[in-house]
Amino acid sequence: MNNPLFKSALNAAQALSQVSRAWDDDIVHRLEDYIRIPAKSPMFDADWVQNGFIDSVVSNAASWIEAKKVAGLKLEIIRLPGRTPVLFFEVAASSGATAPDLAETDSGATVLMYGHLDKQPEFTGWRSDLGPWTPKYENGKLYGRGGADDGYAVYASIAAIEALKSQQVAHPRIVGLIETCEESGSYDLLPYLDALRTRLGHVALVICLDSGAGNYEQLWLTNSLRGLASGVLKVEVLTEGVHSGDASGLAPSSFRILRHLLDRLEDSVTGRLLPAEFHCQVPPDRLAQAQATAAILGAQVIERFPWVQYEGAGGVVSVQPTTTEPVQALLSRTWAPALSVIGVQGMADISNAGNVLRPFTAFKLSLRLPPLVDAAAVTAQLKTLLEANPPYRAHVTFESTGSANGWSAQSMTPWFERSLELASQAYFGAPCGFIGQGGSVPLIDMLAQGFPKAQMMVCGVCGPNSNAHGPNEFLHVPYAKKLTAAVAHVISQVP
Repeated sequence: MNNPLFKSALNAAQALSQVSRAWDDDIVHRLEDYIRIPAKSPMFDADWVQNGFIDSVVSNAASWIEAKKVAGLKLEIIRLPGRTPVLFFEVAASSGATAPDLAETDSGATVLMYGHLDKQPEFTGWRSDLGPWTPKYENGKLYGRGGADDGYAVYASIAAIEALKSQQVAHPRIVGLIETCEESGSYDLLPYLDALRTRLGHVALVICLDSGAGNYEQLWLTNSLRGLASGVLKVEVLTEGVHSGDASGLAPSSFRILRHLLDRLEDSVTGRLLPAEFHCQVPPDRLAQAQATAAILGAQVIERFPWVQYEGAGGVVSVQPTTTEPVQALLSRTWAPALSVIGVQGMADISNAGNVLRPFTAFKLSLRLPPLVDAAAVTAQLKTLLEANPPYRAHVTFESTGSANGWSAQSMTPWFERSLELASQAYFGAPCGFIGQGGSVPLIDMLAQGFPKAQMMVCGVCGPNSNAHGPNEFLHVPYAKKLTAAVAHVISQVP
């Protein structure tokens, strides 16, 4: 029978038991080793080649995969000149796997599994007993930089394949692509996709394990990702710092000029970005899914963040979010553009700040863009907007540090929608949820363009308070176990 809705599925209890043992006996320990290695993405480690940390995490993952001896799996580390390495594996289709209905080929369907091994930098504010490179496993949570974003992905992918093999469930051809440049915008990935295009095959399903979850109680599918435009805005007024008492009032403040330039971009009262081209309409299906998700999560949409609380005149006061309405909160963090200042240069540390009028101020800007907005066009417009007619004829420059388009999911095919629901019910006892993510995964838009017929299973373990990129990042291991089994189930259903 070739109807995917009636394909035999995994034995759920057996699959979850097997992947749970793999996590408890092996994967958690491998991830502890991974967390100890400061494999920062090239944007944050210019000497990544000499330091060797990225090579170490790739080599460790490859050695682990080879030791598993998965039937039919071929593995290699691929290195293009001047590029960060990628890990590529291929598993042949098992006997009995069906062929897809693709007019352009007679070959079988391929599942592409994606993850990355590079990391964000340390950041500050870690709990006193935690640190970015010192793993700690506590109450089902594995703390440390990169475990959840996204070191677990390659290990979970192999564990899911092992679950299929263990039960001798027919599955399509599977390839894995694990990169090491994602946190820098995946600028090295396109050359690899071009080099590997013929080896990827006809991709019917992409499984990206580099996203988030609305809670830890059900399977969550990401239905949109924001785009990104980033760069450094620098304002120079003097060739060197001078006594602030001598020069202030005559020499304009570089900070004031920079603040004025940002007013061209953002309403400083509301945070709304002013250029109309930076906005887009929310598609009706995404709006309907946001409404359904808000009904599931309610106030959790807002309460998941670590808001500052303090003693005020009337008692304990909490910082107020931009909105308290759950649907609007979901849309604000997924379909609205937003500006963040993520770095600063030219300012002394407070403990070492003398009475000096500083010669320049530079901000690193990060703009999150709605999924349907062209990031390259935004980047070009930013440069024009910020550099034109500078106040006081100050030397103003905006240098892009990268851009990436967002993504909005295509309509789901019946087999894919059905398999997600069955997997969520089987392993979580709850329906599958759909949620947009405010972050960016540049690969997804690339693959959506390259494989327009492929279904996209974009999911991950970054749920409430997991705090990827920030202090106290953790991987929720019980959720990761169920997600691993759910991935195996969906693979078994590919037509």
